[in-house]
Amino acid sequence: MKRNQFVKTILTGILSMNSLPEFRKFTDGLEEQGTLMPVLFVGHGSPMNGIQDNEFSRRWKTMAKEIPTPSAVLVVSAHWFTRGTKITAMNFPKTIHDFGGFPQALFDVQYPAPGNPVLAKETVSLLHSAQVELDHDWGLDHGTWTIVRHMYPDAKIPVLQLSIDYTKGPQYHFDLAKELYALRRKGVLIIGSGNMVHNLRMVAWDKMDVPNYGYEWANSLNDTFKNLISAGDFQPMINYTTLGKEALLAIPTPEHYLPLLYSLGLKGSKDPVSFFNDRAVAGSLTMTSVKIG
Repeated sequence: MKRNQFVKTILTGILSMNSLPEFRKFTDGLEEQGTLMPVLFVGHGSPMNGIQDNEFSRRWKTMAKEIPTPSAVLVVSAHWFTRGTKITAMNFPKTIHDFGGFPQALFDVQYPAPGNPVLAKETVSLLHSAQVELDHDWGLDHGTWTIVRHMYPDAKIPVLQLSIDYTKGPQYHFDLAKELYALRRKGVLIIGSGNMVHNLRMVAWDKMDVPNYGYEWANSLNDTFKNLISAGDFQPMINYTTLGKEALLAIPTPEHYLPLLYSLGLKGSKDPVSFFNDRAVAGSLTMTSVKIG
């Protein structure tokens, strides 16, 4: 099947779905075609990346052209940190501007991608380790739309978010991600959105425009993470607090780090790994991103 025909089939199928059995029947067809979607971890950085044409946003655009067109996108965003696990289940999620002090142009952005309540229910059925709540109040926060609007600017592909349960530890999140693996075979692009190194208190604001400026400890830990990911040695990353003072500086709070563990938990034994946007910003942030598969 040609690419254009395949994309048309996906969109037509989604729009015609009215029930969970219909979704399963449709996505089973995708699995039969041998489509295994890659998984991404994306360092999203400043909300301004959502409207700027820079090296990070340009790479997000090219990434969308390099991978198969998904039937839907499921994002685990650092900015939806909840008690318990939730998934957006509305037909049309709102665009959330969860930040302050930025230009009005950023607040004016709307990303009107549809949701997919049927896919939300399908995802709930896969997550046996958690009681997942179907949420109709959240939407797409900037950990999601700032990235996805560059990848899929026409906003035609359904986008959902899965929240991060702040009452659970890293091992729990890594293991929970494994239960989402079946979605990769059903054409769903899963994205973890955060930052490997994220310490806003130590940002060198006067170095914001200095290319690839990172503190020594930030660069050192970022390299450690890349080496561990390349080797498939994820346990030290799950137990990141044992990696020394660099880890405590890089991850003062876990919300931007845990999406990385979701992406790593979805890696199959034969999936290749590559890195992109491998840059430090303002000393204490890294945009380093991972493609799995």
